[in-house]
Amino acid sequence: MTPHFHKYYKWELLGLLFLAFFFYFADRAIFGVVNSAIRADLKLTDAQLGLINTVMFFTLALCMPLAGYVGDRFHRKTVITFSLIFWSASTMLTGLANGMLMLIVFRSLATAGSESFYSPPAYSLLATFHRQTRAFAMSVHQSAVYIGVMTSGFLGGAIAERFGWRAAFYVFGGLGILLGVVFLVRLKDMPRPSDTGCDSPGVFQDLTILFRVPTATLLLVGFTAIVFVNNAYVTWAPRLLQDKFGLPMTQAGGASMFFHHITALVAVLVGGHLSDRWVRRNPNARLQMMAAAMWLGAPMIFALGLMPTTTGVYMAMALFGLCRGLYECNTHAALFDVIEPRFRGAAVAIQVMVGFVIGSTSPLLLGWLSDRFGSVRGLAIGFSAFSVTYVLGGLAVASALFWTVRRDRIREEMAPLS
Repeated sequence: MTPHFHKYYKWELLGLLFLAFFFYFADRAIFGVVNSAIRADLKLTDAQLGLINTVMFFTLALCMPLAGYVGDRFHRKTVITFSLIFWSASTMLTGLANGMLMLIVFRSLATAGSESFYSPPAYSLLATFHRQTRAFAMSVHQSAVYIGVMTSGFLGGAIAERFGWRAAFYVFGGLGILLGVVFLVRLKDMPRPSDTGCDSPGVFQDLTILFRVPTATLLLVGFTAIVFVNNAYVTWAPRLLQDKFGLPMTQAGGASMFFHHITALVAVLVGGHLSDRWVRRNPNARLQMMAAAMWLGAPMIFALGLMPTTTGVYMAMALFGLCRGLYECNTHAALFDVIEPRFRGAAVAIQVMVGFVIGSTSPLLLGWLSDRFGSVRGLAIGFSAFSVTYVLGGLAVASALFWTVRRDRIREEMAPLS
């Protein structure tokens, strides 16, 4: 029997998941904002700092197949809530680290392992409740990424400068635990087809779904390009501003996160609304927007590493963010256009796994370049070189647009929820 929800519950759900995703990325961004303080306090090299985030992203990726399986078969409320509580507790424990080993255990392994179980059930739940407003709901949820990272940039840097870098982890982790308590009371679930008597897909079907749908495979290439550059940016962009222009930690962290993510926020909200409207008249609208965003974003990433003034760098960051937002407002909506509902948790999990296995290498690569050529030159070379990934990602999405999506697109019942 299908449960009944109050008529505004789908928006309450969106608000709750928005807050969870806010802390998901705010907690993740703190490390990049305060890494110069951690480096000085614990006497680490840039390569070691990069390795810590590389291990985190790699752990996140490795846990994703299990997370997708769990997200498609267990109560989504339970999985989401305990994921939030555990990653928030791990964030708090990161503040206790006294060396690289403890940073890897708490920051890289525990935090990432817990975070991995959030995305598959969260996106599946949003898709269940938001059928006719799917891209908009996904866009609002995605906007939490940018707001969380911007908040972390300013507030995390300010807390670290006043109370020490450890305090930033204590504050953000503690607030996430409190939100988890709210989830225990307010978050609700909707039975899925597998919960109501339909056959469940096998494990092999789950783990291979992205590679059995050509459009999904090509979208995976685009997603991987996005993740590769994003991981590098959130880890090293504050440091680029600190070392190249002599900015203090709060200003460097705040500016690098604000100028990039404020334009991404506007783009993801406006783009999600437009995408839902355009796709009714033009089924290919999402992919057209995504391919254009990647190709327009590539020169902005290239310029980011080479601009000689803060104004030029800020402009490159902002325009890069605009293009990123126009892509990300369609990431999951476009994927779900070609993936059956019963496979969506697994599809998100495999997409994140592959994207982050490859994308986990970018923080380490930039850290190595920084040690090899000096932080200013090394980071500049790295960011500019990474623009190539956006070109390749755009080619993959364009290939899906021209050759595969018409065959792969699914039909889905748009009946309203009672």
